[in-house]
Amino acid sequence: MTEKTILRALKGEILPTPPIWMMRQAGRYLPEYRATRAQAGDFLSLCYTPDLAAEVTLQPIRRYGFDAAILFADILLLPQALGPKLWFVEGEGPRMETTTTMAQVQALRPIGAIHDTLSPVYETVKILSRELPKETTLIGFAGAPWTVATYMIAGRGSKDQGAAHALKAADRETFVALIDIITEATVLYLSEQVKAGAEVVKLFDSWAGSLKGEDFTDFALKPAARIIAALRELHPGLPVIAFPREAGEGYIGFGKAVGADCVAIDNSVTPEWAAEHVQPGGCVQGNLSPVHMVTGGEDLVRETRRVVDAFRKGPHIFNLGHGITPDADPANVQLMIDTVRGA
Repeated sequence: MTEKTILRALKGEILPTPPIWMMRQAGRYLPEYRATRAQAGDFLSLCYTPDLAAEVTLQPIRRYGFDAAILFADILLLPQALGPKLWFVEGEGPRMETTTTMAQVQALRPIGAIHDTLSPVYETVKILSRELPKETTLIGFAGAPWTVATYMIAGRGSKDQGAAHALKAADRETFVALIDIITEATVLYLSEQVKAGAEVVKLFDSWAGSLKGEDFTDFALKPAARIIAALRELHPGLPVIAFPREAGEGYIGFGKAVGADCVAIDNSVTPEWAAEHVQPGGCVQGNLSPVHMVTGGEDLVRETRRVVDAFRKGPHIFNLGHGITPDADPANVQLMIDTVRGA
C-alpha cells in the first residue's frame, strides 16, 4: 500500500497536493454531529460512549474525504481522570473543580489510575482503527500541560489565563508540581492511544501564546519535549504534531527543540512568514483563518490558494489556524477542500 499522505508529509516529503484535515472537523457545524450528540444526551456522554464518539469522528470523513481523522474527545478528560470533577455548562463551556494548593495537587489520583476513566477513549481509537478508510490517517491527541493546567487552576477557560499566571508567580512549587503530574499523565494517555491504533499524535497548547520569555521555554517547550522524548522511547518513530498556538516568534525552531515532526501554526502569523521562518525546520500544518468557513465566497478561495502557494516549497499539511466554529457552513468546507485539491 502506498504510504498515507499525511505520514509522507510528516517525514518531510513535499507533495504536489498537501494532505488536508481540519481541527474540530467533527463538530456542531455538521447536522449529523448534532443528531448524534442529541442521541448521547450530553457532551461528556458522547466522549465516553465509544460507538458514538467513533461515529462522530467518522462523519466528516464520510462527508468530505479528509486525509486524516482526529479522535473525538476533549483535552479535559485527562485532568478529570486525575480526580477533579468536570462538567459542561450549555452555551458557556467547561467547568472544573479547581486545583490550586499543594495539598490538592498531592491528592490527585496516581497517574497510573487514569486508564480507569479513560478506557472508553482507547476503545474509540480501536473502533476507528478498524473502520476508517485505509487511506485515512488516525490522529490521537492531548492537551499540553500548560493549557490543561490553566483549566485545572481556574476551573474554566479564560481570555488571559490570569489564575494560572497568578499561581505560577505566587506559589511556583505547587505550579511546577502540577505541570509535572500533567506531563507524566499525558505520556501514559497518548501511549495508550498509540497502542489502540493512533498513527500520529498531536499536542494542543491552545494558550501557549500567553507564556512569555523563560516561561515559554519552561512551561510550553520543555514539557512538550519531555512528552515527545518519552513517547519515542515507548513508540520509536511515532510522528508527532505540536501546536503552541499564538507562539509568534516562538514558532521558530520549536519543532526541532521539542522533537516534533510538524509544527501547527495559527492564523495570527501569515503563511508567507511561516514559510520563511518555520518551514525550513520541517513540516508545517496550517493556517487558513476559520472565519472563511463562515463567510465563504471568493475570499475563501483566494486565501486557501494563498496558503497552499506559500507552503508549496516544503512539507505541508493543510489545516485551519484554529478549530472550525459552530456557525460554519458545511458547503464552505467542501469549497475549501476542492480549492486545495484543485490548486
